[in-house]
Amino acid sequence: KRRAREAQREIRWDRLDNTAHLFPVIAGESMSNVYRISVTLTELVDRDLLQQALDMVLPKFDGFNLRLRQGVFWYYFEENGKPAPRVREESAFPCRYIRQNKNHSYMFRVTYYKYRINLEVFHVLTDGMGGINFLKELTYQYLRLAHPKLREKVGDSLNSDTSLNREDSFLKNYKHSSQKGYQTKRAYLLKGEKLPPGEFGVMHGYMKIPELKKVCHAYGVSINEYLVAVYVWSVYTECMHGMPSERPVRVAVPVNLRPYFNSITTKNFFVMVSAEFHPTKEIYTFEEVLKSVSESLRSQISRENLEKLFSYNVSNEKLLAARIVPLFLKNLAMRYVYTTSALANTATVTNIGNISVSEE
Repeated sequence: KRRAREAQREIRWDRLDNTAHLFPVIAGESMSNVYRISVTLTELVDRDLLQQALDMVLPKFDGFNLRLRQGVFWYYFEENGKPAPRVREESAFPCRYIRQNKNHSYMFRVTYYKYRINLEVFHVLTDGMGGINFLKELTYQYLRLAHPKLREKVGDSLNSDTSLNREDSFLKNYKHSSQKGYQTKRAYLLKGEKLPPGEFGVMHGYMKIPELKKVCHAYGVSINEYLVAVYVWSVYTECMHGMPSERPVRVAVPVNLRPYFNSITTKNFFVMVSAEFHPTKEIYTFEEVLKSVSESLRSQISRENLEKLFSYNVSNEKLLAARIVPLFLKNLAMRYVYTTSALANTATVTNIGNISVSEE
């Protein structure tokens, strides 16, 4: 009986995925590595109901019910089990650094403002798709509580499209590789006044999707290619003043790997590719910039190349020599690699893509 009780008290732990190892090393007040995804309702948010929904949903998500621990050789996750973090009305800048000791040891926060529910996640937990998966279920549960008739109709069980899968899809799909796939050559870097640590600048823009699709169709490109090209064009015209440059404009673009490898994991599963435009002469048209961006993205976004990109990193992680190196030395190496790769990109543009929700 005593052994049975001890087994019940055993705390669950989990390894970080390959990408997640980087985020605890580089995160801080000046670069939080916290992202936000929001949902806007047609009715004002009730804080007490949102807290109740979070209290109900969190225990079902092993991937969010975690705290981060530091071992001798690696960081690792440990089951948290504390009460859910408090839902608060938004009163500060978004995407602030999450201090676990002030957040019940959790690595995410939920806030609200009028009609909007905000989920902010430390990237070590999961990527944007994992965050959407959690936020959708939290919103479903909130709406069931806010509308009892809906709750009677659909019940309290998780929605059918909600994933609880915790597979490490990097490990499952990698092939041993020693070929480095990411860029290290320096790119054109933006300069200007910086916001103080902890502050975050946000601009909201809205456009009609059918009209956007019409423009993209006319150019024969995807929405992702078009929007990245518009950003590159903005840098070229406003910052470089349409002049030649020794260094290219290179934009890092995260790619969700799940569709390419038949994965539904809620861990991180993405890689970065680069859209590149190098002005070597004067006066380029937008069409020329779009063509350069589109071709560079299409040449990289294939299952074979994406596999090559993450296989190199996983192969390095699996090396015995790397595994037995103490964590503080790994941290120094990862900071160096990150700084080198950061200087190789002008900016990052993330496109979450199409999001579908249940009709109810």
